[in-house]
Amino acid sequence: MTLTDYYPNIAAFKRVADADSSGRTRFVEASVSALNVSQDLQGLRTVFSAFHHFAPTKAQAILADALQQRQGIVIAESTQRHPLLLAYMLLTPALVLLTSPFQKPFRWSRLFWTYVVPVVPLAVMFDGIVSCLRTYTPDEMMALVRGIPGHETFDWEAGIERIGRLPVGVTYLIGTPRLSMPTAA
Repeated sequence: MTLTDYYPNIAAFKRVADADSSGRTRFVEASVSALNVSQDLQGLRTVFSAFHHFAPTKAQAILADALQQRQGIVIAESTQRHPLLLAYMLLTPALVLLTSPFQKPFRWSRLFWTYVVPVVPLAVMFDGIVSCLRTYTPDEMMALVRGIPGHETFDWEAGIERIGRLPVGVTYLIGTPRLSMPTAA
């Protein structure tokens, strides 16, 4: 596994790599744009809980770059435009209030911005609601795919993997290069 980011947190990457006793986790210290990944980085690409941050043109460019370099891609989002998740986001300020003192590393400033001036709980709630509202549906992700020239050279699957009995789940898009290229009719 190779960790990359547009704004890489090298200290966090090092902690993850050091915790991997098998030594299979690596990271790239330089900035990596999902819109234009270096050909040196080969393998399955993953975007977890971040695809909703990209406007449709950039989201499509991420998919197009994977397709053009014939690299598989998996998009997974834990947010959805679902009333249950939006209601959950309204409860996040209470969760922040309950958990803030236990977060590491401990910072007095976090307590100030959580309890004295409650910016953190409100910011977390706002961010969660906006993330839910911006998350692409499976149909919207497939529409992005269909707008990419050559999309038929990949197998694409989009859907929602349910979490137990809940009506919500993880929204996903998976694209894998086909072994044989389609022939022109």
